[in-house]
Amino acid sequence: MRKLLAVMKREYVQRVRTKFFIVMTILGPLMLFVFTIVPGLLIGYKAGGDTRLAVIDQTEGTKVFESIQRSLTAKDRDESDSQAVGPNVVNANTNERVKTAGRVLRGRFQVYQVQAAGRSIDDVRRELNERIRRDELDGYLIVPPDILKNSESKTAYHGRNVSDVITRGQIENRLNRAIRRERLVAQGVKEEEIDALSKPVDLVAYSVDEKGQEGGQATGAGFIMAFIIAFLIYISILMYGQVVLGAIVEEKETRIAEILFSSVRSSTLMVGKLIGVSLVALTQLGIWTLAFALVSLYGVGMLASQGAGMSDVDIPKLPASFFIYFFLFFVVGYFIYAAIYVLIGSMVTTTQEGGQLAMPVVFLLMAGLYMAFPVIRSPNSSFALWVSMVPFFAPVTMVVRIVSQPPPFWQILLSLVICVVTVVLLLWLASKIYRIGMLMYGKRATIPEVMRWIRQA
Repeated sequence: MRKLLAVMKREYVQRVRTKFFIVMTILGPLMLFVFTIVPGLLIGYKAGGDTRLAVIDQTEGTKVFESIQRSLTAKDRDESDSQAVGPNVVNANTNERVKTAGRVLRGRFQVYQVQAAGRSIDDVRRELNERIRRDELDGYLIVPPDILKNSESKTAYHGRNVSDVITRGQIENRLNRAIRRERLVAQGVKEEEIDALSKPVDLVAYSVDEKGQEGGQATGAGFIMAFIIAFLIYISILMYGQVVLGAIVEEKETRIAEILFSSVRSSTLMVGKLIGVSLVALTQLGIWTLAFALVSLYGVGMLASQGAGMSDVDIPKLPASFFIYFFLFFVVGYFIYAAIYVLIGSMVTTTQEGGQLAMPVVFLLMAGLYMAFPVIRSPNSSFALWVSMVPFFAPVTMVVRIVSQPPPFWQILLSLVICVVTVVLLLWLASKIYRIGMLMYGKRATIPEVMRWIRQA
């Protein structure tokens, strides 16, 4: 035990004191902000400013143009914009997701009316094309004369950058709203009635537990929280598993293992390295969590002090037991993959070879992350039950089930037991390979050689 503690202390202190640990501890939250918040801000940023759009209204009067202008320049989001947000976005294809992202953004347009004044539509188009060439316009719409009577009639859009599907989606969405409104007015519906009839219906959801008792109002925050937790486990295991792999290969390259094996048993050294690196991971994650909590509390306090409405801030309420489950599954998940990384590190001679052999491990982690989506939607299905029992997926899928809709306690306990047994078996297997593999130099071990090591150990 004393030697095990000595190895753990060496691994922990040696890595915590490095400049890399300090730099990553500071840059970690900043990188998280950059790669999560900044992309959303960039999507909503239009580098060229307002979109300058001309409209050729060929209908009688100017009612259609005025409705289109109001719709395009409105600051509020319409009904279809609000429908673009929700779990259905996850199931959309790539093109649909891009268009959906455009719907939820507030596009800014400068809209101008162009009169034909007795000219042909081709002459007007040539004039507007020339204005686009001179950078006086970004595009124009041609509204056909029968748009209000013929549902098959189509409006044409000509623009400099028609590949900008976000702007095109915004124009199409707001144009449809304006034309629908004018068609209803043409049928004799009063404008104030249109506003009342077009008001979207709010769906309020209430959860019902396994005892048939009605709970509180449910929101989409649980869905988002489940995905964030699954992604956090995925990133943590992937990042710190690579640290274990690097530590194993480093000692093999420097041949320090030959000296260590003379005073410490191979199994003691391996377990000590695993626990030491794990404590480093928990230390860094703990600092990040504390920093995130302090920043969040400060941000909420600032909003409250400025009188901002906090009723729209949806913070999911999780029971204390969830954090216990999260910690347990995080630990067993980490050790499952860390033991696999030890196996890989014992078989290879360089970090590059280790990275190549570690690709299947990355695929396992990605598979668990992708399986979280159907589990979130049907947490009590047979599929969710079985994938939450597979030890390589359980650290993600079972935690997602607990957040979405808590399964029976016996399922959580069984999944934990299976994961713990898997950790013990992998550590036993890793210790046999580790003892021989750490003393092998020059070439990567083959599968038959590894099987021979296991039989001989």
